[in-house]
Amino acid sequence: MKSRAEVVIIGGGVIGLSIAYHLGKLGVEDVVVLEKNYIGSGSTFRCASGIRAQFTDEANIKLQKYNIERWKRLSDELEHDINFKQSGYLFLATSEEEVEVFKKNIKLQNKFGVPTRLISMDEAKEIVPPLNTEPFLAGAWNPEDGKASPFHVVYGFAKKAKEFGVEIYEYTPAVDIIVENCEIKGVKTERGMIKTETVVNAANAWAPVVNEMAGLKRDFVPIKPYKHQLVKTEPIAEGQIEPLTCPPAWNDSYVIQDGEDGGVICGTGLEKLTHLDDVQPTYDFIREVLKWATKIIPALKYVHVVRQWAGFYAKTPDKNPAIGKINYIDGFYIAAGFSGHGFMMAPGVGEAIAELIVKGKSKVPLDWDWYDPHRFERGELRSAAFQIG
Repeated sequence: MKSRAEVVIIGGGVIGLSIAYHLGKLGVEDVVVLEKNYIGSGSTFRCASGIRAQFTDEANIKLQKYNIERWKRLSDELEHDINFKQSGYLFLATSEEEVEVFKKNIKLQNKFGVPTRLISMDEAKEIVPPLNTEPFLAGAWNPEDGKASPFHVVYGFAKKAKEFGVEIYEYTPAVDIIVENCEIKGVKTERGMIKTETVVNAANAWAPVVNEMAGLKRDFVPIKPYKHQLVKTEPIAEGQIEPLTCPPAWNDSYVIQDGEDGGVICGTGLEKLTHLDDVQPTYDFIREVLKWATKIIPALKYVHVVRQWAGFYAKTPDKNPAIGKINYIDGFYIAAGFSGHGFMMAPGVGEAIAELIVKGKSKVPLDWDWYDPHRFERGELRSAAFQIG
């Protein structure tokens, strides 16, 4: 194991690996990623795979519009097929009040170049043939939203990062961060010390633990682990439920077809604030999610559930991530607390943090003030962005 590195990234999920890849791309030669388990094992491999720009605030819309352009090029960039497909996102309104909210959101998204539009249920039925249209009045549809394979994305970032000289140490947890006179001196691991002056906290749900290692209060960035679960059915006819399809009023429930094998991933907003070791799926969730999924797509009554799993939404109080430099410690950065959006934001966030470290600024349209990790201690919470999918 290296005894010295220019940058140490704590967290080997999609965010940490994206940062590592982009640092390598910028010519940073000595980058180390520390992962306490195997890469992708935290939230990344447990996500529903969706990628969208349908948010309800300017900062997230702009960032995600940029990210979708990055996603379109990412397979070629990484020289690895990440199975990205612009299959769209379809949100469904169940009341006139909700239709008006959709119209307001669409107007804002259109203002920044996101081509969401309000569609009829006849159009929705053409997009998702097995959809139960009876309970719904209209849909918010963006065909440029999509999905990708979390497994291939993680592999692609890791493979390309290694080609740039990045060292990735799995099963190597950080146990302490050495800080002297507000300057980082190194990171202790179970395998030894790595001297460094720059650390990135990309540990998401575990980020408060990492902050505490650096001498900060654990709730300096108040990230809480909320257990979310998914089930997956056996394959159905290809292309039947390609878009992520969601009526927000139905407990934030959604369905999306797996882009690789045709199974249907089903989620719902049944969540539980828990501890970092609790990823045990529950029977209560199966009952709740299938109640809603079969109302959205009645044909799901006739397929079997083949898999169930749980992971974390690492949530901040305003459901927006903490991204940027931590001012109390020179060389300490954070990109965590994504509240379910880390996978879809990874290319642009990784690029922005890498450029911030190397150049002190970034060309990525990321609103540093909006995502400022110091906003919580100032009591400046942002608006809650759409959290579904």
